[in-house]
Amino acid sequence: MFTASTLSGSKPDQYAQLAEQARALLHGERDRIANAANLSALVYHALPQLNWAGFYFFDGTELVVGPFQGLPACVRIPLDKGVCGAAARTRTTQRIEDVHAFPGHIACDAASRSELVVPLVRDGALVGVFDLDSPVPARFDVEDQQGLEVIARLFEESLA
Repeated sequence: MFTASTLSGSKPDQYAQLAEQARALLHGERDRIANAANLSALVYHALPQLNWAGFYFFDGTELVVGPFQGLPACVRIPLDKGVCGAAARTRTTQRIEDVHAFPGHIACDAASRSELVVPLVRDGALVGVFDLDSPVPARFDVEDQQGLEVIARLFEESLA
């Protein structure tokens, strides 16, 4: 298994290595809970400066917490609230440098300062979001966004 110490090279190289590990974890498995659990653990332990990494699944009305790593989280998020709701509603990745400046931010963990949320869509339907929080302001850059969008696409492709 990859750990932060085994990822090497440039940031894009590290995300390529992380994507390879994600492919190996997902290979042959179609259960979304199992795959979300493994990807949450992989990303949380491989990337530095995270305090939460996990999934929220869309139940047809709102987002409901799924597998994650980190402190206990908000259980339900309406699509008109917070960074996760914005990603789900707009179906666009949200990369927020300062969550306290984001209108309607939901503070599940007061230590979180920046956030990156990737919407999950399969066959045109909203599945949920892949959410990462950091206690470091502006933790996520464009390379992080691109790398984590690849991980999210791999998850989408794994769905039965």
